[in-house]
Amino acid sequence: MTRGAVPEVPLSRLPYVEGVLSAQQVADTAAAIAAMQEPWGAVPWTTGEHVDIWNHVEAAMAMLVGGQVEAAERAYAWVPTMQRADGSWPMKIVGGVADDERGEVNMSAYFAVGVWHHWLVRRDIRFVERYWPSVRAGLDFVVSLQEPFGGIRWTPVDDFCLLTGNSSIYHSLRAGVALADLMDDPQPEWELAGGRLGHAVRSHADLFEDKSTYSMDWYYPVLGGPVRGDAARSLLSKRWDQFVVPGLGIHCVDTNPWVTGAETCELAMALDVLGDQRSALTLLTDMQHLREDDGRYWTGWVYDDPSRPAPADEPRNVHWPHEHTTYTAAAVLLAVDALGETYGHATPGSGIMRGTSLAPHFDEIALECDCTSTPVR
Repeated sequence: MTRGAVPEVPLSRLPYVEGVLSAQQVADTAAAIAAMQEPWGAVPWTTGEHVDIWNHVEAAMAMLVGGQVEAAERAYAWVPTMQRADGSWPMKIVGGVADDERGEVNMSAYFAVGVWHHWLVRRDIRFVERYWPSVRAGLDFVVSLQEPFGGIRWTPVDDFCLLTGNSSIYHSLRAGVALADLMDDPQPEWELAGGRLGHAVRSHADLFEDKSTYSMDWYYPVLGGPVRGDAARSLLSKRWDQFVVPGLGIHCVDTNPWVTGAETCELAMALDVLGDQRSALTLLTDMQHLREDDGRYWTGWVYDDPSRPAPADEPRNVHWPHEHTTYTAAAVLLAVDALGETYGHATPGSGIMRGTSLAPHFDEIALECDCTSTPVR
């Protein structure tokens, strides 16, 4: 790849963050994602790797932000081709064929966020009309797997709920209800499910599968929206020193000296949700050591930590895995767009993670646990 990609929209319309990434660098990264797109529109983790619908949609959003409009819309057009009759998508797709047939709820929900984001950026009602049936079927599948305590099972064949995925589903349900309002097709069951789900994340986090070594389980309740305000600030402060490595980014897991770009950018967006743009900017700046000159991004960096001696066969101060990933590049571009509102320029979709255009937060009503229903708006 070479620098100087020409986007399909003027550079003046692309986001940038002063002193971190220019509009041209944003265009280069969007082009780098598009270069890994498969002929039928799917965007794999990296060339030759598998596709999952969540990261695919995230890549489509990033390509749209970075001016790769045709590639983004080809990516969206591919999504319904893999949807099954129950509204779900396969967990893992390789070469255009399902490799893991399980319908994973977080992935099946996220199309709603992508379609709403496209509406914010392009204001193309025909696009929304085209994909609304697919979004609706996906979210109907997701809410059908809700447990009495409010969490949503990972798949129809797995009996546990994941905190990160459920926090993302909360975000997707808000996008879905916003789309339902736009389409004049109310979905009250989604609103009830969203209220129960938000309550579960806030009040019953102990009932989710324990994945607390992962940084995503730490920040996603804030990024997805269930935990807000002072509770969110308190949540992030509790484990900040365990996950954040000044100058490098954040750990993927708290057990290894390994910082990853996607998680760093997602935490930056979570901080932006809370209005802490200064800390978010620091994180976005710190992770730029993973950038290549052509706009691609390494997944992560294993650093030397004297407090954690490395086994003889485990190198330090190396990129790992040895790959450039579309999901890392996508997280960077969405973080740039979010922070561009404060530090440069942003697209009309920059508030997608902040939730400024989504449906209001859901009331805790018709709970099926033993708690008292409470309005939370």
